[in-house]
Amino acid sequence: MTFTARTTATEILDGVDLTGRRIIVTGGATGLGAETARVLADAGADVTVAVRHPEAARTPFRTAALDLSDLDSVAAFVRGWTGPLDALIANAGVMAIPERQVNPQGWEMQLATNYLGHFALALGLHDNLAASGAGRLVVVSSGAHRDAPFDFDDPQFERRPYDRWQAYGQSKTADVLLAVGAARRWAADGITANALNPGWIMTGLQRHVDDDTMKAMGAMDDNGVIIEQPYSKTLSEGAATSVLLAGSPLVAGVTGKYFEDNAIAGPDQAAAHALDPATADRLWAYASESVTASPARR
Repeated sequence: MTFTARTTATEILDGVDLTGRRIIVTGGATGLGAETARVLADAGADVTVAVRHPEAARTPFRTAALDLSDLDSVAAFVRGWTGPLDALIANAGVMAIPERQVNPQGWEMQLATNYLGHFALALGLHDNLAASGAGRLVVVSSGAHRDAPFDFDDPQFERRPYDRWQAYGQSKTADVLLAVGAARRWAADGITANALNPGWIMTGLQRHVDDDTMKAMGAMDDNGVIIEQPYSKTLSEGAATSVLLAGSPLVAGVTGKYFEDNAIAGPDQAAAHALDPATADRLWAYASESVTASPARR
């Protein structure tokens, strides 16, 4: 079967048996994460969804508490996980927070949640991924990465004016660089790492985007009705690339890539600044300083 932008997550795993595979999906109680978890579970996987408030999550899957903006919470989750891990899907995220916020380590909140928390989680679960023999790290990024290289001079917007879209784009560049950095370091452990753009899907991710902005983007009419875009995807179409990278045998051994529409992205889809190995190494070192300095790691 040839996969396209309209291939659904269910179609991706048609005939694939994931029985016995242990998979974590962050933010897996709603939206894309929930659809990703559902399809993987339908294929036989043992799925755990990691969410901020598991007691309030309405999901049929096993839940565990995880606040990605809090490195103590990340460390607690890691301590609670035992045994091999076949795939970690770094799906949870926030977008376009209107005002600058920071986490306890002083990281801007979108960068802290979308990138640093997932970096610490992947680092903490490295041995579990390695123990599976063919662990997979799947990082959900965005096409927004193309507009925002990582700014090492002022990554936390301490001096430059805070721009919620630049902050979001930078966090998604960092997500791609996470996959590139992990691929460079963990290949010998049998771990693959890839990033992806799920496409445009209306989910709770847009909760910080006001109506005026949606109208200016052409995504909402004057009556507040969402305008379906030609490139819009359903939840199942949006979850497809995550499911491909987490569970399909067709991408076994593929690592360090950025995917769109169920295929390795072309040069017009993947920005060079997000795939640069030297930048990935520099960001890895920068993030490692915050993770190792956290009280949870002392």
